[in-house]
Amino acid sequence: MLQPLRIGKHEARYPLIQGGMGVRISAGSLAGHVAKCGGVGLVASPGVALQGEAFDGKNYRQADMLALKEEIRKAYEIAPDGIIGVNVMVALSDFEELVQAAVEAGAKVLVCGAGLPMTLPGLTQDAPDVALVPIVSSVRAAQLIAKKWDKSYNRLPDAVVVEDPDTAGGHLGEKLENIGNGEYDQYATVRGVKEFFRSEYGLDIPVIAAGGIWDRADVMNALAQGADGVQMASRFVPTVECDADDAFKQAYLDCKKEDIGLVMSPAGLPGRAIVTNTEAITQYDRDEKTPCSYGCLKKCSYKESRERFCIVKALDRAHRGEIEHGLVFCGTNAWKADRICTVQEIFDELFAEEATEEATEEVTEVVTEAVAEECPSECEAA
Repeated sequence: MLQPLRIGKHEARYPLIQGGMGVRISAGSLAGHVAKCGGVGLVASPGVALQGEAFDGKNYRQADMLALKEEIRKAYEIAPDGIIGVNVMVALSDFEELVQAAVEAGAKVLVCGAGLPMTLPGLTQDAPDVALVPIVSSVRAAQLIAKKWDKSYNRLPDAVVVEDPDTAGGHLGEKLENIGNGEYDQYATVRGVKEFFRSEYGLDIPVIAAGGIWDRADVMNALAQGADGVQMASRFVPTVECDADDAFKQAYLDCKKEDIGLVMSPAGLPGRAIVTNTEAITQYDRDEKTPCSYGCLKKCSYKESRERFCIVKALDRAHRGEIEHGLVFCGTNAWKADRICTVQEIFDELFAEEATEEATEEVTEVVTEAVAEECPSECEAA
């Protein structure tokens, strides 16, 4: 029987985190329904301001914080007792403000990647119950984070996500030339991270495997390989509850395995996406006469030199259904999507056996108690 996933002071019924997908792919609806089903639901903070009621086209940073709080509120409306968290990219120019907004809105978990979140404990020192979870792709990165947090803040991660750059979608924390060369071993990294925390600090920190997780067999393999849980993102896109436009979801249903590849983001990071229209995306933004007014990234080649494309606008167009000129991030297994289903159906597929075992145990316990009440003397004698 699968064990629940405990991250800091929060325990999810099932060992699953829904990965953060920026620019409103995973917003209040998806995060709320994943949490309601017993997982950890993440609202993605990148570009959350776009299409939000507070955004007037000019007040990006202020609207970003307001929109993030609103999406967290929506998620809790769906799952009042659920574990709602936020994914915040370190590469964002308003990283610190978004962390603060997430804490103020009641996020229980903060997951941070696209850079090493060295200052995260300092930003959350007034909210000790918020679980802090960095995303890494190497044991070395986990070591650097842990030693910095321990020395400067007397704090360690509540869990660590190990992302496989060979299979994960979206921005990847690895150099382009190192992706797909056959040298990366995700589960050796998972075990290495766990062993580091055990040997260095005497702690059994939960380590979550991310990238390439699609079905129950993938989940069970990850757990058998030493992970304490999994993070899944792409699998939740073709769901009724996903916050993206139907055309975005249809792109998953229509794509072939060979349509999925790597692009270089203006953030200076490689990313995995459906790559059939990358030239059209680049040309669309080159034809745009208006200079960058968002400043969403600390480092952006598009803002600096008009190189490549505007990442947040390309993702926003895709989110709104303009697939021809929009960037559709996805993992390597997105081509496996063959229908639109509900979040609950995914949980049923992944964890039905565990739910059945739990129900059987509950029924057995109730029956035993009832029998004991009916015939206390006979039961005692027995």
